Order: sequence, then structure tokens, then C-alpha cells
Amino acid sequence: MREYLLVFLVAGSVTYLLTVIAREFALRTNAVAQVRDRDVHAIPIPYFGGLAMLGGLTAAYFVARQLPFLSLSTPNVFRDAGVVLVAGGLICMVGVLDDLFELDALTKLGGQVLATGFLIAFGVQYRFFPAPGDVQFALDPSQAALLTVFTVLATVNAVNFIDGLDGLAAGVVGVGAIAFFLFCYQIAHLNDQSLAVTGALLCAALGGACAGFIPHNFYPARLFMGDSGSMLLGLLLSASALTLSGQFSATEVTQGGGGSDASLLPTLLPIIVPLSILIVPFADLILAVIRRTRRGQAFYQPDKQHLHHRMLEIGHSHGRAVLIIWLWASLIGFGTVLVSLYASGLTWFLVALWLVVTVVLTFVVPRVKGVENPLQS
Repeated sequence: MREYLLVFLVAGSVTYLLTVIAREFALRTNAVAQVRDRDVHAIPIPYFGGLAMLGGLTAAYFVARQLPFLSLSTPNVFRDAGVVLVAGGLICMVGVLDDLFELDALTKLGGQVLATGFLIAFGVQYRFFPAPGDVQFALDPSQAALLTVFTVLATVNAVNFIDGLDGLAAGVVGVGAIAFFLFCYQIAHLNDQSLAVTGALLCAALGGACAGFIPHNFYPARLFMGDSGSMLLGLLLSASALTLSGQFSATEVTQGGGGSDASLLPTLLPIIVPLSILIVPFADLILAVIRRTRRGQAFYQPDKQHLHHRMLEIGHSHGRAVLIIWLWASLIGFGTVLVSLYASGLTWFLVALWLVVTVVLTFVVPRVKGVENPLQS
């Protein structure tokens, strides 16, 4: 755990320092977010936060290779992590080009598919799903590739969609990364396996990069992550779940779920947990697609009706809206991990109490305080 904490701190520190350089680079190249009708910032803000986070992730990876415990892990841990990092670099560069030249949606999608194809080419993809009992459902190569592409593209675009308020996407992904780190770490511990797990390594670094970026990005932001950052975060988080698919057998996963081998829930944990951690951005993505399709728009055409916009509409301030969405992401992510690994009456009570507090803060506080609608001011 101490080495993972060091990985987290290295990623956070390097990202925090590189953000200053990234901001200057963005200003010199005119990679700046201009104020548009659907935006909530009032002045132009520079992009390229993704470059700073990529630097933090890279530094954390090379430091991890030198640490006594992690350096002695099986070769596939750093091999898979390196593949994910290179794919992250590819998708980050696509985002940089978009931040500079505003690429069309089809070109960006092509870049996302290219980065995902790199993951698949080097074996970072879904391999099997555990089934009840001692059975596992293996995917043939085409099925595995299609499901991997769908998962990565959905996650990348979900994070991109939710990146609409200062600090929002970095906080949601950071919370998700930490929650998934705990899941990867504990599932290995409960099965008496090596604690050096690719998913845990990637999530420790990803959580640190988000933590290092937030001080520069929280309201009022001095720097935006841009598509270079949102697509990078989405790929890293989805790829962390993909690596878990190949590192534990079906029997090992089911034994860590706190239930019998015949129970369906424990066998589905590697699928349920990653999806639940990202339920907030996924919900925003799905609602946006439905909303725009019903209006006869293309699904990628922007509007001002995302979840974070609705939080502002009901009376939350910018900063409080972000914190409450973080709280929802924490509830769903950590709640799922706790219930899946440590199902007990106390766990359910704590999660229920957390839910009540979150609902009150979301819907009651604005009415009590009577805050003016920021979108109308």
C-alpha cells in the first residue's frame, strides 16, 4: 500500500508542477476555450491540462518500476500498464489537436478508435466473464474486440460529456479511480494473490494525476483539461477495468465477492464495479443522446442540459454543484465496492445514510438557502 501511495503522490506532484508549464504553452499556441453560449465560464481559459496529467502519469509509471515491491511483480503488470500509457498518449495527442484546431466529431472518433485498437493489438482487452459456479464465459477475439471498443469509447465520451464545470470531470474520475483501486487491491488480498495488480497501479497514478490537477482547475479555473485531458482520463479508467479481466481467474473473482460460488452477484463484480463507478458520467451521456435524438439533433451536438447545468438551474452555486456531483460519484463508486466486498448490515446502513445526506444536500439545500439561479443571473 505504501508504494501505491508513493505512486499517487508522484503523479499528483508532477501533474501539479507541469500544469503551470502546460498553461503557458496553451497561451503561447492560442489553445484557449473561448466563451460560448453553452459555457459557464465568463472569460477565455487555456487548455492542455491533459498534457500535464500525461506527464504525471508517465512519471508515476517510471518511479513505480524502481520500487522494491512493484518492481518484482510479474512482467505483465508493467507491460500492460505501459501499453495503456502509450494508448493514453495517442488519445491525448488527438485531444491536443482538437484543442488547437477543433477537429470534427468523426476525426476525433477515429483517433479514439485508433487508441483503442492499440490496446487490443497488445492484448489489453476483455478476455472472459466469470459465470456462476466454477465456469467462465470466454469471448472469441472478435467479440472481445467489439466489447472493448464499445467500453472504451463509451467511457471516453462519457467523461468528455461531463467535463462542463470547473473541477467536475477531474473530481469524478479521481473518485472513480480511488474506488476502483480499492476494489483491485482488496480482490487480490481476499484471494491471497499478489497485491501488484495492473488495475491498482493505473488507478493509483490516475487518482494522483486528478488530485494534482484539481487545485488549478477548481472554480474559478485557471486551466481546463480540454479534450486532451478528458479523453485521456476516460481511456485510463476504462483500461484499468480491462486489465483486471485477465489477471484473475473466474474462481478467484467469485471467492472475493463475499458470497457463495452459486451467487450471480459476486461473479459479475468485475463488470458491475467499473460500470457503477462511472454511473454519473454514463447517465449524463445516455440522457444527452436520448434528449438530442428526440429533438432530431445529432448525438454529439452540444446543448446546455447536462446534469451539471441542471444542478445550477435548481439553485446550486458553481462550486457546490461540483462538490455534490463528486459526492454522488463517491456514493455510487465506494458504495458499490463496500457492498460487494463487505456485505453486512452495517455496510448497508452506512450506504443508506450516505444516500440520505446526499439527497438532502442535492434537493433541499437550494430551497432552504433560496439561491438565485446562476443561469439567469
